[in-house]
Amino acid sequence: MHLRLLSIFAAMLLVAACETTQENTGESAGTGASSEDASTATSTVTSETSDTEDGTDEIVVVQSDEDEFGPTQDGLIAFAGDRVFFDYDKYNINAEGQRTLERQAEWLAKYSNVSITIEGHCDERGTREYNLALGERRAQAAKSYLIALGVDSGRLTTVSYGKERPDALGSNEAAWSQNRRSVSIVN
Repeated sequence: MHLRLLSIFAAMLLVAACETTQENTGESAGTGASSEDASTATSTVTSETSDTEDGTDEIVVVQSDEDEFGPTQDGLIAFAGDRVFFDYDKYNINAEGQRTLERQAEWLAKYSNVSITIEGHCDERGTREYNLALGERRAQAAKSYLIALGVDSGRLTTVSYGKERPDALGSNEAAWSQNRRSVSIVN
């Protein structure tokens, strides 16, 4: 009995050690890859709970290749992350964004038949027109960086949504920082 509890605890620790956390209050559908995630990720670890014959729960740790989703949105997110975040009123790509785009370029090189649309987004501050223009500059900056990394420009399109499609709701820096982004969408 003690051995079984110890095994379950060890499996939970393994899963917890592989989990990354984000410090924000806004929810987000996709993720950008941190430099550690992007450079060292070779597999994904998940856990599943199943009932055993004696009625107790058993935790099963499942490890799979990062490529299991292939040339899909989920594959892009798992391999590279799909978003780049920007500072307030800026459209320059920071170091973390560069790493994410480098991983995206690597993923796009692997799947040469895939094209993406890069969406530009802004936080709620500023006029609609200003934010549409800023969102376009953010999307174009991500596109230009990918082209500089060797991605064919014919595989990349851009669109700006300005402040019209927030990812995180709220009028605070935590929400605003999640909304100042470009998002790469697999077509």
